[in-house]
Amino acid sequence: MAQAKTLNKAELKQLLDVTNSCSRYAARDATMLLFTHLCGLRIGEVAALRFDDILDANGTVRDEMTLDAARIKSKRARKIFLPKQMQRQLCEYVNSLNKQPLHGYLFSTQKQAHFSANTATQHLQRLYARAGIAGATSHSGRRIWLTALSQKGVSVFVLADMAGHRNIQTTQRYVTVNDEMKRNAAELI
Repeated sequence: MAQAKTLNKAELKQLLDVTNSCSRYAARDATMLLFTHLCGLRIGEVAALRFDDILDANGTVRDEMTLDAARIKSKRARKIFLPKQMQRQLCEYVNSLNKQPLHGYLFSTQKQAHFSANTATQHLQRLYARAGIAGATSHSGRRIWLTALSQKGVSVFVLADMAGHRNIQTTQRYVTVNDEMKRNAAELI
C-alpha cells in the first residue's frame, strides 16, 4: 500500500484555509486535523479523545495529556505534549461549542454521536479532497509531524517514544527525506 502523502507548509495552509472557510464545523474539523499534524496522533486516538483529556478541573486547556493504553494501538500509555498552537486551537474549539455533549467525547458528528475511527478517517479524507490535495489520508499528519521533527534534528529514539512505536525501524518508515533536510545536512560540514 502506498504511504500517505506528506504535505508541505503551503498545502497545510491551503487545507486549513479551505476547512475554515468551507466547513460547517470548521473549528472541530481544524482541531481534528491539527491533532494529527501538530501532535502526531493516529486518527483512532483523535476519535477517542474526551474533554477530560484536554481540560483540567478548572476547564483550562492542558499543555500535556496522557492517553491510556486502551486507546493506543501499541497498548502502551503515551504522554502527548500539546504545542502552543494546538492549545490555542483547542481553546477556540471548546469556546465555539454551546455545551459539552453528555457522552464526553471531544468530537461529535452531526447526529451528536462521537466519531468512530472509521468515520473520522473518512471525514478527514473528505477534508483533504475538498482542499484538492491528492494522496493525503488521515495518516498524512502523523507522517508530516515525524518528518518535521526529524528535520529539526530530533533523535529517532525520541521520535519513536513520542509516536508510541516500540521499534525505531517503524518510526524511520514514517520520515520522508526531502531536499531541505539534505541541504541542511550538507551545511553541517
